[in-house]
Amino acid sequence: MQTGRILVLFILSVLSIQAGATPDWSAEARNPENGRPYILQLTPEEQKNYETQGKLHAQIYPVTVTGVLPPYRPIKKFIEDKSWNPLKALLTSIVRGVTGFKSFDSMLSRLGLHEYPQANEEGIYGVPYPNGVRPDYRMGFGIVERDGADGFTFSCAACHSSELFGKKVLGMTNRFPRANEFFVKASSITGHYNSWLFQKWTKATDQEAKLMDDSVVALGRVGVKNPIVLGLDTSLAQVALSLNRRNADAYATPSESLQKNPRKDEFLDVYPADSKPAVWWNVKYKNRWLSDGSVISGNPIFTNLIWNEIGRGVDLKVLENWLAQNQKVVDELTAMVFASEAPHITDFFPAEKIDLGRAQSGQLVFNVTCARCHGRYEKAWDLPNADSLSHAEKLKTVRVIPKARTPVEEVGTDPYRRWGMKSLEQLNNLSISQKNGIVIQAQAGYVPPPLVGIWARWPYFHNNSVPNLCALLTDSRKRPTAYYAGEAKDPNKDFDFACNGYPLGDKTPASWKTEEFYYDTSRPGMSNSGHDEGIFLENGKELLTREEKINLIQFLQTL
Repeated sequence: MQTGRILVLFILSVLSIQAGATPDWSAEARNPENGRPYILQLTPEEQKNYETQGKLHAQIYPVTVTGVLPPYRPIKKFIEDKSWNPLKALLTSIVRGVTGFKSFDSMLSRLGLHEYPQANEEGIYGVPYPNGVRPDYRMGFGIVERDGADGFTFSCAACHSSELFGKKVLGMTNRFPRANEFFVKASSITGHYNSWLFQKWTKATDQEAKLMDDSVVALGRVGVKNPIVLGLDTSLAQVALSLNRRNADAYATPSESLQKNPRKDEFLDVYPADSKPAVWWNVKYKNRWLSDGSVISGNPIFTNLIWNEIGRGVDLKVLENWLAQNQKVVDELTAMVFASEAPHITDFFPAEKIDLGRAQSGQLVFNVTCARCHGRYEKAWDLPNADSLSHAEKLKTVRVIPKARTPVEEVGTDPYRRWGMKSLEQLNNLSISQKNGIVIQAQAGYVPPPLVGIWARWPYFHNNSVPNLCALLTDSRKRPTAYYAGEAKDPNKDFDFACNGYPLGDKTPASWKTEEFYYDTSRPGMSNSGHDEGIFLENGKELLTREEKINLIQFLQTL
């Protein structure tokens, strides 16, 4: 009895030491079983509160010193005012379609922002309303008050939220983000901007005019690039090209200054380095981040905030001070992202659509073919009490065993994205990176991602070049060279359940067949090669039979 009491006290003392401990953000950190969902080691009550606040920050951008912050009221008035004026005529001549929106909301819709759910849910699909009331604006849009004027900006949810068959999923890849388009169009206007004309024709107050003036200055520090196709993101290029435009006074120390004229980038000025926005629920299973694992140390959430702001033209001295004073905001976002969970296929389809026997056979195929890179996944159907479980309960994953050290592998996938990362190694020279242990190191391959929620992450590969799992498990020489993409609204029409992903050929919805939604894998940066010899091929011949592919897909759908 006394021995048991001592053991309990010892365990409690260990837990009290660990609570609130600083996470290991080094390259030497190891990924434990089931990852690090509670990365900050908070109490259960603190964890819940941090997650809620983190979700709110993800919706309403929290960095109040953000660089590009246009005044909300004058811009809204300008968009919605149908009368002719010289300013509108000038902007129309510069940027085609800039005045083509019927309302401010239609502009947000065009940028890919989703409406808030009509009724809020709990858990995975929970999106807490700001101030407890469903907003009439879209997720990812926010107002920031500065010096007596309201400016607007976009948050994490603009690229990291999606609609999945009627449910909103915060932390999931936005399949069609257009945030880059906003910066490309805004940057093209800056050389023609006239403060007096803006204030005269929008009736902006002096404070609002100053907000616009400051935004134009910030945009002068931003280097932009259009994605090669809708659905991909050019944030990597925007950050690197923005660093190339920086002047000495925008940096934290004189040693970080660059030339006053934009420095040429031998790669990004010519080639694409696009990738799709990543899902959040996989972060907990890794100890290096981005699709190529090039963030080898440092808190990835803190790092992402720095990148966001470099791409928005912020003064880095001001940003560094804000981050130092708002550590709790960073912690709340960090706790939320690491605790994020993937949507389950049985939330959208009857569990009986998964054939248990096929899924179990697929598990055997997976463990032989895929587990060595993508980790292992133990299922409820293997538990001693499995016979007492319902069909849906048997399909659940009970343990995720990621690789202890996140690997980087060269398996023949399109190299442009990882080549472009070399341009971002200059971030290591910033004092804000050095003070916070952030290290970027370009890699020779890509991270084989954990496959939790893989069913919901179509299209596949970092560049969206593979439309569904049937295509992914096929010899790359026989994969579709082109396809049409679309939103996941109707589970019966917009999703091929058997192949898990986009329907192809005559099953493709007619509304998708437009130039904007056409994916051509022959374009640079869009190659669908990879995962062939040594994985799914041996001496050029496919290793998996048709039945094994069907079984493997059924297993993957349960993860």
